Amino acid sequence: MSTNVARTEDGWWVEHEGRLTRISTDATTTAQLLADRSAVRKAAAAPDPDGPGLRDVSLLSPLTVPARVVAQMVNYRSHARDSGIDPDTVPPAFFRKASGSVCGPTDAIRCPDHVGFLDYEIELGLVIGRRIDVGTVVGEDDLSDVIAGIVVTNDVSARDIQLTRTQFYESKSYPTFTPVGPFLTLVDGDELAALERLRLTLSVNGEIRQDSTVADMIVKPARALTLLARFQALDAGDLVLTGTPGGTALKSPGPLLEKIGALLPPAMKWKAFFKRQADNPHYLKDGDVIAATITDPLRDIDLGQQTNIVRGPAHRAAR
Repeated sequence: MSTNVARTEDGWWVEHEGRLTRISTDATTTAQLLADRSAVRKAAAAPDPDGPGLRDVSLLSPLTVPARVVAQMVNYRSHARDSGIDPDTVPPAFFRKASGSVCGPTDAIRCPDHVGFLDYEIELGLVIGRRIDVGTVVGEDDLSDVIAGIVVTNDVSARDIQLTRTQFYESKSYPTFTPVGPFLTLVDGDELAALERLRLTLSVNGEIRQDSTVADMIVKPARALTLLARFQALDAGDLVLTGTPGGTALKSPGPLLEKIGALLPPAMKWKAFFKRQADNPHYLKDGDVIAATITDPLRDIDLGQQTNIVRGPAHRAAR
């Protein structure tokens, strides 16, 4: 049975029906908390009816930093189609995000002044439970041994930086570009085996933009971790983002325009592309409120709602 763990400035808590029960632990990092499972189980077994309500506290990211933050690229069939890619031909690919981009579930997302096209990407995050050495092969039956929990994440992206500079690391690593939480949901083997049932939903100002299930994922977690472990070790408390469904602001311009763009010099191509993108109302702007949830009601799994307001310049045409 899943357990929702929350973090505040003064400690760790188990959430139950909107109230928090303090975990008696000396842990200050996510990895240390995962090593103190007995304390988590004890708090989960005895909910405090007088504990603070969720509305009475300010929640921090349940993932402490520094930590490795690794993300999968184009890993949902719907997102591949939005990007003009045949889902059956997408090669597995990864990129890193700076751990300094991690922020809390209600923190403001700060858009840098030089970014004109800010986008959202709801993603299921896997929190690693033990070290995975380079060369490790992770099977489906191993998931409960290597994955401790799951979290709501948002892979916020500066598209004009990402595309014009072919720069994933910078475009996705500005401070506040990885909201995490509100909960670290600890899961068991049966729940990990049923991840495909989880539904990811993201809205902007109440309008649903992304709504899909993990069943749409191309490279599943066991294979992804095996591929990642070919070159990257992971430790307890590290975070792996598993890709986003379709519905982001960024869309493929279509095959005809792509062919035309291929004939242009890069600077001219991107200038024309973002001139068209300036008419796209789905890019984020100052004051937009993003709400993201991941749930499986039939298994009573609810990773909580992440709600972030965007602060910074409205999107504008690339200069």
